[in-house]
Amino acid sequence: MAALAADPPAAAVPAAGGTSTHQLVNSGASRLAFKIKSSNNAQYRLKPVFGFVEPGASAPLEITRLAGPPKEDKMVVQFAEVAADATDAQAPFKAGPAAGEVVIPVSAT
Repeated sequence: MAALAADPPAAAVPAAGGTSTHQLVNSGASRLAFKIKSSNNAQYRLKPVFGFVEPGASAPLEITRLAGPPKEDKMVVQFAEVAADATDAQAPFKAGPAAGEVVIPVSAT
């Protein structure tokens, strides 16, 4: 069973702008591709938007907020199992629905 988690599981950034760094942790035995969606594309930049996480490993995620009014938002990390030799992290999400998702609540104060 594929399992992806965010560490830390939530983010708090200043409304005036700032960065929150997370790790996407793959606790399963399969390689995962991920895609990150934001509820507020006007204020947030994500790095990376697509990527891979090897079994038992983690991948960095950087959430950057631009200055704007205080607001509660969320990042949705969709993931799907992929073959060990997969090279296109976007392909699984074009083919069909994701296997699962992790929601990272983001609070800008």
